[in-house]
Amino acid sequence: FEERTLKSEEEVEYIREVQRATEEATEMAIQAIRESEIRKGLLYRNGEVLTSEALKKIINVKLMEKGCVAQHTIVASGDQACDPHNEGSGPISAGTAIIMDVFPRSSRTRYFADMTRTVVRGKAPDKLKRIYETVQRGQEAAIGLIHDGAPGREIHERVCQVFKQAGFETGILGGRMQGFFHGTGHGLGLDIHEPPRISRSDYVLKRGHVVTVEPGLYYPGAGAVRIEDLVWVTDTGCINLTQYPKQLEV
Repeated sequence: FEERTLKSEEEVEYIREVQRATEEATEMAIQAIRESEIRKGLLYRNGEVLTSEALKKIINVKLMEKGCVAQHTIVASGDQACDPHNEGSGPISAGTAIIMDVFPRSSRTRYFADMTRTVVRGKAPDKLKRIYETVQRGQEAAIGLIHDGAPGREIHERVCQVFKQAGFETGILGGRMQGFFHGTGHGLGLDIHEPPRISRSDYVLKRGHVVTVEPGLYYPGAGAVRIEDLVWVTDTGCINLTQYPKQLEV
């Protein structure tokens, strides 16, 4: 199992292949959001209210066509998105964050991929824009620190520092956790979650690890943002296996 955490070039190609399918499926969902009309604060597509379920169907069917199987795909908007494990349900509103977290498995190779994007149809409120920009800065800081021998804990703490310096605190407010309350990333391969972790745990990254980098900020009433890329650790840095662009407003 320890050996399995270090990926060969062949394994990385398998993962990259699934990531391309993930990006294609996510683009189809974002295109559906982009094409939707805004009526009385809700999104409509082809005359019907656009829902989380409809977007998940677009994603999952496309992945099936690409030889992948997706389970528990997340398309959550508004306050639903403030719970990172809420898969999302019901109508999608305009002007609110829509988090799409897609992590399918190839039926042929059995390898996983993982990507998250956050978008808004229409104009994003100023606070949500600031949250998005801060999460993006946190992700860039984390990716910049990844290399062979890098301690995962230090990378995670740097992300927390970026958020705190921007004024985004983490803690219990109104009886629930808000801010940044999950790890920065995890290993991935034949399982969706494998060692190592980029979190408060004491893992050291090694050349050959494939890890997610997925910081997020969650504030009910203001919105939630998570952005996730997949990277391959090298001697001196990492190679980002994700090509899909990052854009808040669509």
